[in-house]
Amino acid sequence: MKLLRLLRILTIGLRYGLEEFFLGHERVRPLRWLVRFALFWRPLTEPRAVRLRLALESLGPIFVKFGQMLSTRRDLLPVDIADELAKLQDRVPPFPSDLALEVLQAAYKKPLPEVFAEFDATPVAAASVAQVHFARLHDGKAVAVKILRPGIGRVIGHDVELLYAAAGLLEKLFADGKRLRPREVVDEFEKHLQDELDLMREAANCSQLRRNFLNSPLLVVPEVYWDYCETNVMVMDRMDGIPIGQVDAVRAAGVDFKKLATTGVELFFTQVFRDGFFHADMHPGNILVKPDGQYVALDFGIMGTLTEVDKQYLARNFLAFFRRDYKGVALAHLESGWVPADTRIDELEAAVRTVCEPVFDRPLKEISFGRVLLQLFQASRRFNVEIQPQLVLLQKTLLNIEGLGRQLDPDLDLWKTAKSFLERWMNEQVGWRALFNNLKTEAPKWAALLPQLPRLAHQALNENRLAQLEAGLTLMLRQQQSRNQWLGVIAGLLAVTAATALYLAFQ
Repeated sequence: MKLLRLLRILTIGLRYGLEEFFLGHERVRPLRWLVRFALFWRPLTEPRAVRLRLALESLGPIFVKFGQMLSTRRDLLPVDIADELAKLQDRVPPFPSDLALEVLQAAYKKPLPEVFAEFDATPVAAASVAQVHFARLHDGKAVAVKILRPGIGRVIGHDVELLYAAAGLLEKLFADGKRLRPREVVDEFEKHLQDELDLMREAANCSQLRRNFLNSPLLVVPEVYWDYCETNVMVMDRMDGIPIGQVDAVRAAGVDFKKLATTGVELFFTQVFRDGFFHADMHPGNILVKPDGQYVALDFGIMGTLTEVDKQYLARNFLAFFRRDYKGVALAHLESGWVPADTRIDELEAAVRTVCEPVFDRPLKEISFGRVLLQLFQASRRFNVEIQPQLVLLQKTLLNIEGLGRQLDPDLDLWKTAKSFLERWMNEQVGWRALFNNLKTEAPKWAALLPQLPRLAHQALNENRLAQLEAGLTLMLRQQQSRNQWLGVIAGLLAVTAATALYLAFQ
């Protein structure tokens, strides 16, 4: 099975001329002309990035998802390849309806009519990991039922093993192999896939995002019906709306495009900077729009999270960036531990200045946050910056939102739209408001701790005194043992001396 799969991968790779990615290495460069001569019949007219995308699509859904994940690692890939891989669509034919019914029957352990009043056996959407059917509960609620593909775990396991083998080969063949950390990239991909294979996890993500935006005029998130959820089945509200990619249909519904674009940007910053929990797969296929301009989110398999440390890092970087304080940006990188401690600040500062200065000479509406972040990642590569996975997801999401926003409104000024939100957020992170919020957060802990302070102090003093006594006794015993040892040595020497003297006296 694995051998056949490997042969298929090699065949498709040669068909699309992917050997050029490997034959550029000096160890195998002599083979380049031989391969070109043997495969002269191939019409390789497309650029390398396009051929790579077509090859991944031919290899199947798992390789498509791997390509999608790679497109987010713009700190590792050339721009042309990253841009092309971002076009990959996770669309595959649905699996047979009778298999879907078998999965549901096994999950609920009861006849399907006892679970759903109605169930449409024809799927409405299909992807590499799962597909979706519409149904109706016995209380009349219209729901969407997401069902995991049968046997997908085994397929993923086989393909991931091959990816690990390719990563090991890449590390050995290329000088940059270890720095690019291909094994870690595959490991990250496997982790994302395993997360997507657990629909209970996706349901929890959906529930958290819904709670964050409950009664919000900006975003609608489906409700999860936990009594019907299993690791391979997820049941949630059926959501109505127009796919945002269908621009003509959205326009025909009378939606205000400028307001829609502004709302999308506000949604992104709200998720990231208010909640630290954001939808990290916001491509057009996962977004619906209601006629009133309200967004509807779908597919919660990939979510990003930011810790307070991440927020502080971003706050310092944004603040320094707005002030053109490039040394501040460099120091934030150094103090966060993302660059080696021996990095020269002046060199890192110069690299940041090279990226940022051209930005400020352009109109704000032409400045892309995502591109600036991408260029910073690429500039920092020479300083061995460790790019954090959560910020890679953040950058990917920001690029998606910007692209979508400017597709809806070409004159969208992202900075102006986000300015008030960012200023308020940065005040909360680094200003007096941050101090007040921290005091407010810590106050309950202090209130519980203050009455205990005398007892804790007395206990600490007693423990310290006991520790000192114990240390003193230990020292005395050691000194006594040492004296006893020396006394034994001295006594032995005296005994030998005396014996020697007596022996000589009687000679």
